[in-house]
Amino acid sequence: MKTSLEGEKVILVPYMKEHVPNYHIWMQDPAILQATASEPLTLDQEYDMQISWFQDPLKQTFIVLDKELVVGDFVHGQSHTEAMVGDVNIFMNDLDDPQTAEVEIMIAEQKSRGKGLAKESILLMMAFAVENFGIHIFRAKIGQSNEASLNLFKKLGFEETSRSEIFKEITLELPVTESKREELHQSIDNVVTHS
Repeated sequence: MKTSLEGEKVILVPYMKEHVPNYHIWMQDPAILQATASEPLTLDQEYDMQISWFQDPLKQTFIVLDKELVVGDFVHGQSHTEAMVGDVNIFMNDLDDPQTAEVEIMIAEQKSRGKGLAKESILLMMAFAVENFGIHIFRAKIGQSNEASLNLFKKLGFEETSRSEIFKEITLELPVTESKREELHQSIDNVVTHS
């Protein structure tokens, strides 16, 4: 079983097969498909994707659990589907620089938006990626109409590096300077790692 990260408001758990039915429901929502620039998949395709993501060494996917929704005590290795609210991912797919990671966040459950879960999830993921994969540049590709994500990433220090009118997306980057590395390290001082 891979690592889980427990922060103040969220717990990031590995994407498991038990999460797929809820994830599949989210990914049928036209607004989420547009915000994530995704295509709808069948449930079987979603199960295949979960296996692929879980096994791919160039991807790291966590399901975001809202700690307020966890029933009983958190147990590492259990899916806690009752508390699923979104996911956070990194993709290390830059062939020219394997220490560059694209980061994505989705808080799919309306009831859990606007509570700081996305911010904490991104910070946990970035700190995890710096520590475990030596990432030195984070990149985010966000749809031009996704104001909430654009504002969040800019508040975290990401800066626009390009725009694609064809894909209607904005690319932002954040270099991991020594001060940013220290800031990320401090942001996870109270994080509990389960493995």
